[in-house]
Amino acid sequence: MATERERLIRQRVDDSLKPESLELIDDSHMHVGHGAKGGHYSINVVSNAFEGKSMLKRHRLVYDAVGELMTTEIHALSIDAKTPAEKQAEN
Repeated sequence: MATERERLIRQRVDDSLKPESLELIDDSHMHVGHGAKGGHYSINVVSNAFEGKSMLKRHRLVYDAVGELMTTEIHALSIDAKTPAEKQAEN
C-alpha cells in the first residue's frame, strides 16, 4: 500500500509529465541508519515530455515536478526517464 509521501510524488509527476508509465520504488530500507530525513526512491518514468531532451533536461523535469518535496519528503531520487519509443526499443 502506498504511503502519503508516495502518493504525493506520483501525483506531482502524473500532473506534470503525463507519463505513459510510472514506477516508484521505495529504497529507504537500504539506507537505514544514516540519519537522512525523507525517503530514498527510484523512479522509472516513460513520457512524451522527454522527447528531444537530454538526460539532464529530463531529470530537471522530474525534479521540477516533485518540487519542494525534494527538500521535505525526498532525501534521494534515482531517475530513469525514457520516451515511449526508447522504452519500446528495449522490448
